[in-house]
Amino acid sequence: MASSQPPDPDAPRILEQLVRQAEAARASDIHLQMQGKTAQIAFRLDGLLTPVREIPEPLAERVFGRIKFLARLKTYQESLPQDGRIDQADLAAQCDIRVATYPTVTGEKIVLRLFHPTGGRSLEDLGFPLDARRQLERFLAGNAGMLLLTGPAGSGKTTTIYACLRHLAALGGRHVITVEDPAEQVVPGIMQTEVNEARGLDYATAARHLLRQDPQVLVIGEIRDDETARLALRAALTGHVVIATLHAGSCRGVFDRLLTLCGDRFAVFTAVELVLNQRLLRRLCPGCGGKGCDACLRTGFSGRVPVVEWVKVDEAMRAELGTRGPEAIRPTQSLATAARGLVNDGVTNETEFGRIFGA
Repeated sequence: MASSQPPDPDAPRILEQLVRQAEAARASDIHLQMQGKTAQIAFRLDGLLTPVREIPEPLAERVFGRIKFLARLKTYQESLPQDGRIDQADLAAQCDIRVATYPTVTGEKIVLRLFHPTGGRSLEDLGFPLDARRQLERFLAGNAGMLLLTGPAGSGKTTTIYACLRHLAALGGRHVITVEDPAEQVVPGIMQTEVNEARGLDYATAARHLLRQDPQVLVIGEIRDDETARLALRAALTGHVVIATLHAGSCRGVFDRLLTLCGDRFAVFTAVELVLNQRLLRRLCPGCGGKGCDACLRTGFSGRVPVVEWVKVDEAMRAELGTRGPEAIRPTQSLATAARGLVNDGVTNETEFGRIFGA
């Protein structure tokens, strides 16, 4: 059972200070990890971990206990992972917080994920090129076909999907169902569900059952296996709009990966309507121009901007795919070219360009 008594009174003050500082910096996560006699604390800012402070072991133990108490976890359990949530009211915070603990060789590690209120980011708010946004809007207005988003972890795919969901909710008139891991935002008017692999409810099982719920739009958080791929393709070919993410790294890689998962060239080339490959680059801090200041915690950056390349699969491209396979895929302006334009415009710099593209 979780402890019924809160830990030492010093811990609430320290924890609240950390959360307020992270919220002010728009950090997405707070990392706390024991390293010998201290706990190292870092914020994930614009995708990168930034050390912010250390706290001594006795106080760290009380802060860790306070976190577990508020998340309704077992405060004495350090040898097994635990997951929980802290309601924003419990910390007088702006964000709800997801808590994940894990034992490591240097001591316990806790990650706090901060769910910042977004106010409902729309397609227009994403910062995509106008042509890419119009392609998304046309697809979402359709009655069938598949949209696939790709890119590494932290490239903004989930943000794009939620913007699509809000757009679909605003259009109205259709039954939209999601299966997510986990549901990070609640979108009114959308039937949202979560996988639970511990109970045997994975993406494939959830998608198979949800197709019996009469969806017109099905959103799959990630296509991870051949069964989910086949279900998604079949749904897109039988009068459903399907939106999913797929780890592939490029527009062409999406088709290579799908063919590896299901092997049905006709289904893949017919079902897929639109592929978006995206990355996020850090913006130079407007206060210091990249030099580093208190406002950006000396990183020189504040916020991120997307770069995107996309492929619209029309009939001409389908004919080419039929004869040449994925080699026929020709995305619009490449990610690197789009990013180079941001460097030239002073939105970001060469260091950030090199971090993303290795050049």
